[in-house]
Amino acid sequence: MRALHAGLATVTLAALWQASVWLFAPPPYLLPSPAAVVSAFAERPGFFAGHSLVTMTEILAGLLTGTLFGTATAFGIAALPRFGQLVWPMVLILQAFPVFVLAPILVLWLGFGMASKVAMTTIIIFFPVASAFADGLRRTDRTILDAVSLTPATHWQALLAVRVPLALPGLISGLRVAAPLAPLGAVVGEWVGASAGLGFVMVQANARMQTATVFAAMAVLAALTVLLRLAVDRLTAGLTPWAEETETPSFNPLRRRPRKP
Repeated sequence: MRALHAGLATVTLAALWQASVWLFAPPPYLLPSPAAVVSAFAERPGFFAGHSLVTMTEILAGLLTGTLFGTATAFGIAALPRFGQLVWPMVLILQAFPVFVLAPILVLWLGFGMASKVAMTTIIIFFPVASAFADGLRRTDRTILDAVSLTPATHWQALLAVRVPLALPGLISGLRVAAPLAPLGAVVGEWVGASAGLGFVMVQANARMQTATVFAAMAVLAALTVLLRLAVDRLTAGLTPWAEETETPSFNPLRRRPRKP
């Protein structure tokens, strides 16, 4: 059903796009038609596939490292409050810098290769994961903590056996927010400096006024983003079967909610 909704949304967007081209008749270098974009992709499918593989590798590597660093930071904040008081202000300061400010610095430090793009993606992924997981760890039900305090469990045992499992829905929510943002880090890094990737394709095509190629690269990037979000939903669906809030909401806002018994 979700695939049907996504397909209907895509068809509707393409129809509105084509109608705008017919109605306003803009020059092709300003707004190509959907047919021109499909043709640009069909002419060089291997070209787009190769650059998509580069970008997807950067995205997955950044998503993995960002999740690991974000989870470890949140865990440290919950386990060691003084560590949190020291680290969290630095995290907020880092998050305050726009990605377009950080990307040139990372390229300068790490070079034009994949490392700078992975680092950029890691930074973007890090904050929503760390923030959501840390919030979940802080919001553990006080009644449960009081009950655990009556047992011989140590601070670390209570953290690992009680607080972390109960905070997993928060971590999953952070991952679902972070997944669509991951391509942004990779593409921004490629815009600043790269020799491959969808961002590199966009920059080169834009400089040559090949707008249809730019739109084709954007369409491929959008498809990768949707697939990444769906993959995250699939991978996290069974992690917390006890928590109703971890169920992925439907894209249809008109869906009827089940009646409570």
